[in-house]
Amino acid sequence: MGQQVAFFEVISANAERARKFYAERFDWQVDADPAMGGYALVDTGGGIGGGIGPSTGPGDTGVKIYTRVDDLDAHLDRAERLGGRRLVPPTDLPGDFGRFAIFADPDGNQVGLWA
Repeated sequence: MGQQVAFFEVISANAERARKFYAERFDWQVDADPAMGGYALVDTGGGIGGGIGPSTGPGDTGVKIYTRVDDLDAHLDRAERLGGRRLVPPTDLPGDFGRFAIFADPDGNQVGLWA
């Protein structure tokens, strides 16, 4: 069985506008957390959960999917062998949310890994 998509993320230069748009468009529960820099966790009502957050640097806006993996470094290495590029090394998330990393596929699409 392949890696399952476990999370999605929308990063915006105007995160407040994005949160409002997605909450109203899809009737999602979107709760921004000031302690997380305004990042909001999204409850889609039974589907895959996600997050909507502010941009923190050039080129990080857009929509990403995150796949659940057991070994971030091994999956980043595999992405690079297939022509991808490592963008964010394994990084701790706040609280008990685990760790994540991001790579770009050969077309430049950003894809997240979550462990």
